[in-house]
Amino acid sequence: MTLLTEVTYPVVETFHSIQGEGAWTGVSAFFIRLGGCDVYCSWCDTKESWNPKLHPQRTVPDLVAEAAAASPAIVVVTGGEPLMHDLTPLTDALRKSHLRVHLETSGAYPFSGSFDWVTLSPKTFKPPHPSVYPHADELKVVVASPQDLEWAEQEALKVKDSVVMYLQPEWNTSYSRRLVFAYILQHPSWRFSLQTHKFLEVK
Repeated sequence: MTLLTEVTYPVVETFHSIQGEGAWTGVSAFFIRLGGCDVYCSWCDTKESWNPKLHPQRTVPDLVAEAAAASPAIVVVTGGEPLMHDLTPLTDALRKSHLRVHLETSGAYPFSGSFDWVTLSPKTFKPPHPSVYPHADELKVVVASPQDLEWAEQEALKVKDSVVMYLQPEWNTSYSRRLVFAYILQHPSWRFSLQTHKFLEVK
């Protein structure tokens, strides 16, 4: 039996801020950003997370203690691509500490862990693993071109009817905001998501 003190994850950073995107925008959130990603989005704003070997390994008890000390409304496990790791030990420990645990994932790897909310942000570069779709509570598709809107509609067919669906303009593509705005006016099943933390100039 593996002890929790022996389970480690490569951690890019941890920080306490607000959730800046999607359905939980504005909520006090403690973020655990794990290292490792091979989806390689060209517009990724955390490319430093791609190589897990560049980041220190931290134990589960250490991460849980830091998250609990922050007393956030939610703990967000993000990346990188967090599903590259077995998230079950981390999420079980967080929830045993009475913390609400959220996941932000591209879905590129098989699902693991126990979560209160799962945000699936699928990427054309490496489509989601089939095991992820049934767990999604929120579908958030980043839009940089009209082709991304077509991708969003294809992905929407794979999730439950109860899933909240967002289109999020790619931050560095100026016209994508207008593109998403016009699309949502004609497709009311979608909602507009902005990266509000960037407007606030916080993490």
